[in-house]
Amino acid sequence: MSDSMQDLIQGWDGLSVILRYDEPSQSWFFIALHDSTLGRPTGGCRMKVYPRPADGLLDALRLARGMTLKFAGAGLAYGGGKSVIALSRPLGDGERTATLLRFGHLLESLRGAYWTGEDLGTTPEDMAVIAQASRYVHGIQRNPEGGEPVAATDPGPYTARGVLAGIRATAHQIFGSRELAGRTVLVQGVGDVGAPLARLLADEGATVLVGDVDEARAREVAAAINGAVLRPEEVYRTPCDIFAPCAVGAILNRETIPELRCRGVAGAANNQLADEAADGERLRARGIVHAPDFLVSAGGALGLIYRARGHTEAEIRERIDEIETSVRTALLEAAAQNEAPHAAAERRVLASLGTRGDPGASEPGS
Repeated sequence: MSDSMQDLIQGWDGLSVILRYDEPSQSWFFIALHDSTLGRPTGGCRMKVYPRPADGLLDALRLARGMTLKFAGAGLAYGGGKSVIALSRPLGDGERTATLLRFGHLLESLRGAYWTGEDLGTTPEDMAVIAQASRYVHGIQRNPEGGEPVAATDPGPYTARGVLAGIRATAHQIFGSRELAGRTVLVQGVGDVGAPLARLLADEGATVLVGDVDEARAREVAAAINGAVLRPEEVYRTPCDIFAPCAVGAILNRETIPELRCRGVAGAANNQLADEAADGERLRARGIVHAPDFLVSAGGALGLIYRARGHTEAEIRERIDEIETSVRTALLEAAAQNEAPHAAAERRVLASLGTRGDPGASEPGS
């Protein structure tokens, strides 16, 4: 894979990329707009330290394409987009706020061509900061007296509910029952999505194993649900019924797939397959059912959008629960075609958008 940002952009199938070097923080701002067939490009803002700026750009390109699939798969009238604040070093609180405000000014300059929200490495509080400089932030609540942003809705619990629905569908495909009582589910990453997911699984009667690079956080979550903690290096080779990756992407690859000791995979992490075609087939060859992540992780997007439309929480939960049906349908179709579920579902979604090319053929940098 090339480490040239120019090569990554030239090999991408999206609409456009906006990039800016932020000298005060020594970071890069990347905004990738992948598709606008269904509506304006929309997607979260990721913020983390990357070894190289090109790694942050690659994340933005992959994630934007994934958002196109997510919105289309969920039947939402939005296009795929993603933003990444690629840090070269950790930032102090004051410096972080100033960086987010500068990103907000860049976002505002696009005049609504892209809307953003919370993602890995950002918080509802961060979104409120960005919203001080831009109108184009999803889930913002404003002070009715002054109109100032005071808070942003946390999509994590909505995403977690959708993942639970995806896990139920995966269990049904494997075991013939959607019931999770007595099943063992391993949650990798117990942050904004993984922690509420672990609680939901425990409420269902599942045995929950948790692993996180922040071991203190993993212990706290496990203690609250009577679960067990795994060291990060133990995650892939620990026996379980269903593995739920809820941290970073590209964790299913030629090195990790042979280690897996699960019957199915269903989690919130975006772009779980490092190589969509090859790794999807590796999972299928091992008899591991992989629920397409762009279907499983749609709960957060559904929650924010339906909340903004004025739907009640009961209506939002009902809509998110429909993810179980969409995942179940995708798994059944893939099994009938003797095909990897991600490839089958992606091809169907891309065909609905009129996108040409084989699934994964436009992977940036490949």
